[in-house]
Amino acid sequence: MRNAVQPRRPGSTRLDPAIAARLKRTSDGLLPAIAQQYDTGEVLMLGWMDDEALHRTLTTGRCTYWSRSRQEYWVKGDTSGHLQHVKSVALDCDGDTLLVRVDQVGAACHTGARTCFDEDVLLAP
Repeated sequence: MRNAVQPRRPGSTRLDPAIAARLKRTSDGLLPAIAQQYDTGEVLMLGWMDDEALHRTLTTGRCTYWSRSRQEYWVKGDTSGHLQHVKSVALDCDGDTLLVRVDQVGAACHTGARTCFDEDVLLAP
């Protein structure tokens, strides 16, 4: 069952101001968030977070992302059952990318694959 989500209101967030001040967002207020399996290092997916999505992720222990196509928040696993339990969140050295270490339950990719990076491997010489 899908949680009722509030539409995104730029500037409206409960994120700790000390954390918010460190973030370097895109022009639309988003940061890429890489989800990684905490115990194996497997890269699972890339999603987008704004300040509110990050706040929800940090306070609920479940990954909340901003859907650029649907223009709404979504909690990974609410409709699929493929949950992401947050183990840690790290900000990169530039403050413009998040690394979210999770315990992934089921597939991370919307196609049903374990990761979003299994299907199309590009080989470099």
